[in-house]
Amino acid sequence: METTLIIIKPDAVQRGLIGRIVSRFEDKGFQIVGAKLMRITRELAAAHYRDHAGKPFYNSLIEFITSQPVVVLAVRGLGAIEGARKMIGATAGLQAEPGTIRGDFGITNSLNLVHGSDSPEAAARELTLFFQAEELLTYDQPHGRWIYG
Repeated sequence: METTLIIIKPDAVQRGLIGRIVSRFEDKGFQIVGAKLMRITRELAAAHYRDHAGKPFYNSLIEFITSQPVVVLAVRGLGAIEGARKMIGATAGLQAEPGTIRGDFGITNSLNLVHGSDSPEAAARELTLFFQAEELLTYDQPHGRWIYG
């Protein structure tokens, strides 16, 4: 089982899409093992987006992600990283496939609703930025056998 970080970004929070987005991950069979409603500080944003430092869009990323509350999730399941990325869709909403979060709810590249870790290494690093180890829970998912066999 993998655990990945999902951030429901300010645009999705402001549009009232939290429940609809969370339910997509749960409907797929992924387990929510950590969740927080929070404001991301500039320091945390800089650590999260460190790979983009120096790029022309870096400052706008920081401004956007710190502008309003977000919901951060730790999502666990078989193939959670790749599966979540497929569910999220292409960065720009107009290019994202219908049925994906961005394809169904997004239009632009900059207001793209959700972040999902893009690799096991990124997931491990990002999860430690947003969650203490004791905040990631392990619990029985009674219907799990109906998901994984």
